Amino acid sequence: MYALTGATGQLGRIVIAALKDKGLSDQTVALVRDPSKGADLGVSVRLFDYDKPQSLEPALENVEKLLLISGSEVGKRVPQHKAVIAAAVRAGVKHIIYASLLHADTSEILLAPDHRETEAALKASGLDYTILRNSWYTENYTGNLGAALAHGAIIGSAAEGKLNTASRADLTQAAANVLASDGHVGKIYELGNDEPYTLSDLAAEVSRQSGKPIVYTNLPKAEYAKILEGVGLPAPVADMIADSDEKAAAGAFAENSGSLGKLLGRPTQTLQQAVAEALQ
Repeated sequence: MYALTGATGQLGRIVIAALKDKGLSDQTVALVRDPSKGADLGVSVRLFDYDKPQSLEPALENVEKLLLISGSEVGKRVPQHKAVIAAAVRAGVKHIIYASLLHADTSEILLAPDHRETEAALKASGLDYTILRNSWYTENYTGNLGAALAHGAIIGSAAEGKLNTASRADLTQAAANVLASDGHVGKIYELGNDEPYTLSDLAAEVSRQSGKPIVYTNLPKAEYAKILEGVGLPAPVADMIADSDEKAAAGAFAENSGSLGKLLGRPTQTLQQAVAEALQ
């Protein structure tokens, strides 16, 4: 039996769709905080609430492989993840696949320590494990191109840093492939796009496809964070995004192993495809 946490989130739903495409609907368990939100998933749904520890172990009954998708609550993720790992041990889960962060062992971005600590807990658990170190989502940059078209500019703090970001669809397909196949125990995969790009490249591609002049404007981290706050993001989230962008300038999201394409068995999404999808 396969199971995944965060099954009603953006990533979880795509993983479930991929498992269903593999004919594994009857072997898939969606672990969710609110089962009513999973009624449309087409697989078995079980209550799994990080804040209700008593719900964790029962939900993992008969589960052999678990995909642990990182929690979204900054500051709470490490204890939540450790609780899941402990419950998995008690329930007899054999193998956990963890969706981590690109270069989590050395990354200096604000999100990295949570992932490092979770990876350490997983390695110490005695369970078989696989770690999928996911790059930044391409959608983090292409998800708001309307503003770029309106103002004639893409803004950020990544300077000319090389970005091997990856689409949610590619990363989740890779996770589903690992979950539903063998040969991954003890492996750590650094997952990024086949071809790097810069935010200047992104601006040029948006300009080419839209027919409107778009430039990339690089900003100091503090200034970029203030702009993000100004459009409604909470200050901690704005700081996290701006910090990640600044670290990207120094290569935080550069990755040339080709591991993502190998797990997919095909080329990863291109920048041209990502922009075309975002402009639809």
